[in-house]
Amino acid sequence: MITTKNVTLRFGKRTLFEDVNIKFTPGNCYGIIGANGAGKSTFLKLLSGEIDTTSGEIIVTKGERISVLKQDHFAYEEFSVINTVIMGNTKLYSIMQEKEKMYAQTEFSDEDGMRLAELEAEFAEMNGWEAESEAGELLSALGIPVELHYSLMKEIPAKLKVKVLLAQALFGNPDILLLDEPTNNLDMEAINWLEEFLINYPNTVIVVSHDRHFLNKVCTHIVDIDYNKMKLYIGNYDFWYESSQLALKQMKEQNKKKEEKIKELQDFIARFSANASKSKQATSRKKMLEKIELDEIVPSSRKYPYIDFKPEKPSGKEILTVKNLTKTVEGRKVLDKVSFTVLKGDKIAFVGNDDIAKTTLFKILMGELLPDKGEVIWGKTITKSYIPQDNTDYFQEDETIMEWMGKYYHVDDETVLRSFLGRMLFSGEEVFKKVPVLSGGEKMRCMMSKCMLEASNFLILDEPTNHLDLESITALNNGLIKYDSEVLFTSHDHQFTSTVANRIIEILPTGIIDRRLPFDEYLENKEVNQLREKAYADKVRN
Repeated sequence: MITTKNVTLRFGKRTLFEDVNIKFTPGNCYGIIGANGAGKSTFLKLLSGEIDTTSGEIIVTKGERISVLKQDHFAYEEFSVINTVIMGNTKLYSIMQEKEKMYAQTEFSDEDGMRLAELEAEFAEMNGWEAESEAGELLSALGIPVELHYSLMKEIPAKLKVKVLLAQALFGNPDILLLDEPTNNLDMEAINWLEEFLINYPNTVIVVSHDRHFLNKVCTHIVDIDYNKMKLYIGNYDFWYESSQLALKQMKEQNKKKEEKIKELQDFIARFSANASKSKQATSRKKMLEKIELDEIVPSSRKYPYIDFKPEKPSGKEILTVKNLTKTVEGRKVLDKVSFTVLKGDKIAFVGNDDIAKTTLFKILMGELLPDKGEVIWGKTITKSYIPQDNTDYFQEDETIMEWMGKYYHVDDETVLRSFLGRMLFSGEEVFKKVPVLSGGEKMRCMMSKCMLEASNFLILDEPTNHLDLESITALNNGLIKYDSEVLFTSHDHQFTSTVANRIIEILPTGIIDRRLPFDEYLENKEVNQLREKAYADKVRN
């Protein structure tokens, strides 16, 4: 168990949070949420002891081990993959190292023999003989082939290093598990495995994530950083979001009778309690939800950008036809005879493990790359807006946000433009910030603003949720659900994909799978899974 007692953290005159008193108990998973810059990752560093509190203390039950998901993917380049995982338990790994050093000695003293006996006893007590097999099981479960387990970290691809560090954090059944954005750069299979692992994890888990589906699936509690305070809520992210929005609505409707407000909130809690989760914690979570006091739910201070894509003119019958697209990138064929036709109302999510293939396809559709073979036929009524995964080229000029946005805003009225920027959370002096120095999230809000101003009837969005906070992701998600035209997009955000897409195209090494299905049904479709397995098996054989 880990407890914060009157914890306050300040940097100079800025207070991140103060007087935090939360008890994190075994068997629960706590999601830490808050606006960008609120201090979510910093709070995990406080809990791990990486940084000190300004005042207050963090109390960890004696003898309990804290494990942290490391963020430096290149910190273990000279170590083997399997040893990097075992390093997650620093005490066990140090015993292994000392044992190995002693056995390499040519001469033994009596003291050496006694020390070695102590090490062997500790090693056995910590399940040391099972360490390599446990590490191997974690690596395999996360999709790292057995043949790479004894390779050096510098010899494996960067995408796999992320998984190795996750296995390192999970290794050895730590008492307290601190995970900062654990789903970043993971494929669907690895995320699904991690979700099930955490749902069944018996110890304490504290996680920061922008993945709403992940937070909903694994969290029993939400810790919201707001108003420089931290408040603990029972339930998952959706419960926190819906209840805080309801509280905000009620606060605005001051004339509504108090009894009506109370009944509406009670009805909401009752509905949510009945459908809280399908996980193992469902029964206990339902009981906790039923005990919530009405005054425990307060409106959030966080602001959501206004995202509303409205096409200037509707698309016609002919939209987009792609015929036999083939493309090789750096000697590897990433697209192989890809063909599909976009129909009226299609919102297509492109999925698959090869991110380069998806980005390459979008660049060909936008005319930024030429295919080796095949053709792209656009309907004459189609106007396109595009958000690339790498938007660096859009922000090279030494111009302010006002000047940058003015290129796409065709109303010569600064007041109107500033009003638009305000709705996108660029207010006051912020509109005079130079665009090259904007954060990733700010640049993405600029790109979304550009798309809205272009008023196109066809959107191509390559990982648009990257760099966004939960509020912006939610606003973009809702904006695309409302968008009355066609969209092609990629995203690693499960909830975003499942709520926007009505059709899934998966790019495989040998072609595509194209199904007009909701995302969750697509993932569970037996025929699709068989086709995918066959495609990757054929790739290995060839």
